Amino acid sequence: MDNLSDTLKKLKITAVDRTEDSLEGCLDCLLQALAQNNTETSEKMHGSGILQLFASLLTPQSSCTAKVANVIAEVAKNEFMRVPCVDAGLISPLVQLLNSKDQEVLLQTGRALGNICYDSHSLQAQLINMGVIPTLVKLLGIHCQNAALTEMCLVAFGNLAELESSKEQFASTNIAEELVKLFKKQIEHDKREMIFEVLAPLAENDAIKLQLVEAGLVECLLEIVQQKVDSDKEDDIAELKTGSDLMVLLLLGDESMQKLFEGGKGNVFQRVLSWIPSNNHQLQLAGALAIANFARNDGNCIHMVDNGIVEKLMDLLDRHVEDGNVTVQHAALSALRNLAIPVVNKAKMLSAGVTGAVLKFLKSEMPPVQFKLLGTLRMLIDAQAEAAEQLGKNVKLVERLVEWCEAKDHAGVMGESNRLLSALIRHSKSKDVIKTIVQSGGIKHLVTMATSEHVIMQNEALVALALIAALELGTAEKDLESAKLVQILHRLLADERSAPEIKYNSMVLICALMGSESLHKEVQDLAFLDVVSKLRSHENKSVAQQASLTEQRLAVES
Repeated sequence: MDNLSDTLKKLKITAVDRTEDSLEGCLDCLLQALAQNNTETSEKMHGSGILQLFASLLTPQSSCTAKVANVIAEVAKNEFMRVPCVDAGLISPLVQLLNSKDQEVLLQTGRALGNICYDSHSLQAQLINMGVIPTLVKLLGIHCQNAALTEMCLVAFGNLAELESSKEQFASTNIAEELVKLFKKQIEHDKREMIFEVLAPLAENDAIKLQLVEAGLVECLLEIVQQKVDSDKEDDIAELKTGSDLMVLLLLGDESMQKLFEGGKGNVFQRVLSWIPSNNHQLQLAGALAIANFARNDGNCIHMVDNGIVEKLMDLLDRHVEDGNVTVQHAALSALRNLAIPVVNKAKMLSAGVTGAVLKFLKSEMPPVQFKLLGTLRMLIDAQAEAAEQLGKNVKLVERLVEWCEAKDHAGVMGESNRLLSALIRHSKSKDVIKTIVQSGGIKHLVTMATSEHVIMQNEALVALALIAALELGTAEKDLESAKLVQILHRLLADERSAPEIKYNSMVLICALMGSESLHKEVQDLAFLDVVSKLRSHENKSVAQQASLTEQRLAVES
């Protein structure tokens, strides 16, 4: 290592004199030493202060520039050397060198920048601000025949694409076109994998999604699926998954999704449909998720339901009832839930037997499946009185809902269960449904729901409770009392933060409760008149009007 000390001394002199031959000799010795023991050599270099001279050696005119960049790239493999490289001012001259025509200079410069900025979001953000993205995209286009340079660009894109700030810059280049062009040429799995790793983070951006679709990425992905679907080789299975996942990701953008739907006549849409009946779980999953994504506007939903998608999804669910694949169950239920949103689809889906297909998963212990099951049923019964009554009298369902209303570890399932309980009452307006819910112990959950932090849920609970009080007060009386409904209503009316519709529905409910002797007494004991009379001057006309009516009712009944 004494030779190293001599080399470093000599390098200091030649760096000033700029004698290219001796400079090259010194750099060769350094690269040799780094190859033998990178850490120790890097420490010595750091100690000698030689890094400070490197910035001046990174000139486009010098024949040694590639070797200087190579030394920096090797040194920056060590974490402890990255800050010293930044402090030595190496980033700016390295970025300048990305405009070089020399492929070796470009390669070593890219490696040096990649290693210095490795794992540092702040340094990567600095590179983005210095405009490296358009430069690298241009390089990829010019030097696509150079495998090493192509790989360097892809690694850089993979790192930079993780940063949100990069997406806008990428979107203003022709990166989509370049990557798709490159992808089409690749046969090796590893190279494709590398491009996939850049495509996935980029495709999270809606503008780039559309660019990728327009550049023909979808056709490449469909081809991969076709080639790999029957293979049991590990690489092929991995590529099938990556390709179909990416396909689903492209459908998350509204414009890209609509472009691929093509009024339901598109080749892509038809191919995706054929994945659903396949025997490959990954394709079934991607197919169902793709349908869920296509089902993001009413027009698409109506077209798909009219063209038999519901039967395909129900067949798929049927294949996964016993010991089924949870992700496929979840995806198929997501698709059905979205398809059930347009009013015209509800009756069609109900008569196709969707509720029966969905109820087979009532015994599922998987919260994501439970969550989607509840959402699907809630969408289906919206304004469908007959279906709401049928489901509301289903004791097994109501008991399961009451059980899930206590799923404290899963807020989503808990919220959806409460909302479905309330929906069964609101849409059926049926005494039998109310009786079933009372017998199953559901009343206390509806009362708790009235205190939810979400106004929409509070409202749904209050409307359901008002229907209970109007239709079956005698049956529910004891449960309403023990759930402390009257005290909660007093709190909601007194609280200035309560939304106008909450105050309005709370007063409607108070009037409905007067028919019960014990609840009436509770209302009298709590001095509701004071709270209600204050609301007569409320800025919301409906609230003020309801306050006058409620005040009269309270005064008459007192």
